[in-house]
Amino acid sequence: MAVTMADITKLRKMTGAGMMDCKNALTQAEGDFDQAIKIIREKGQAVAAKRSDRDAAEGCVLVKAVDGFGAMIALKCETDFVAQNADFVKLAQDILDAAVANKCKTLDEVKALKLGDMTVAEAVTDRSGITGEKMELDGYQTVEGPSISTYNHQNKNFLCTMVVLNKVVDEKVGHEVAMQIAAMNPIAVNEAGVPEDVKNNEMQVAVEKTKAEQIQKAVEAALKKAGFNLYIAENEEHLNEGIMKGNITEAQAQEIRDLKEKVAAEKAANLPAQMIENIAKGRMAKFYKENCLLNQEYIQDAKMTIADYLKSQDKELTVLDFKRFTLRAE
Repeated sequence: MAVTMADITKLRKMTGAGMMDCKNALTQAEGDFDQAIKIIREKGQAVAAKRSDRDAAEGCVLVKAVDGFGAMIALKCETDFVAQNADFVKLAQDILDAAVANKCKTLDEVKALKLGDMTVAEAVTDRSGITGEKMELDGYQTVEGPSISTYNHQNKNFLCTMVVLNKVVDEKVGHEVAMQIAAMNPIAVNEAGVPEDVKNNEMQVAVEKTKAEQIQKAVEAALKKAGFNLYIAENEEHLNEGIMKGNITEAQAQEIRDLKEKVAAEKAANLPAQMIENIAKGRMAKFYKENCLLNQEYIQDAKMTIADYLKSQDKELTVLDFKRFTLRAE
């Protein structure tokens, strides 16, 4: 049977598929719309399976908060061209709207939601078939609380944040903190929120770095006292360069090596444990200042921390929780 343009247009509105895909599906189904829809969906499933090993690094991140519940989600695809497509962004928004309306707590709950006559998971597969790209949902995160502010960086749908304040204040305040989170990427609200494994790892790094600095200082002092040029003595490359230029002899180079090894070993064996711990704790304090939201310098006024800024708006105001998700490497 002949397929009319009206039929093609109707099927396209029903499925969002391309004109040729709709024409071919209707022709194959001999005009049966239900069968044509099934054909288009099966094509989407085939495309999704075929491209399952592809990297979906582009996409769309959206955020929304209503009545004390906030959520954000990323719908990923393979190319920026598809990520900018209006139908793709609309699908991401429809999924987020449904997730917030139903206060879904997990990504599995979101995938099981209904969008029309399909589940969210089926709708994503269908869109994959239409575009010919791998698509997947990722980064679903939620918050709850008395006052939630959201931020979509530059409204470009690649970086979103949301923050929960302990009481309702001017929306501008929450927006400022949400922007801070986007810009400074904190790992926790405060020191207590930093995971123990992160604390332990950072403390170990701080201790080792402090030891290395103390040993290096002792080595440099010994080299200087012996009359050696610190630049030449810095490493093997500089030693070889010094020998080639005639600035030192092979014997002097070996003397430098021996002195560095001897002093380093002696210093490492006699490092004062309490001093190392104190310096390492100072480094940890800096780590918390840079990585804990309330301790960070306020990006709009470096004289204030975020905690100071919040207290300047309301003495009892603080942050309860926050979330951040981006598609860009940092």
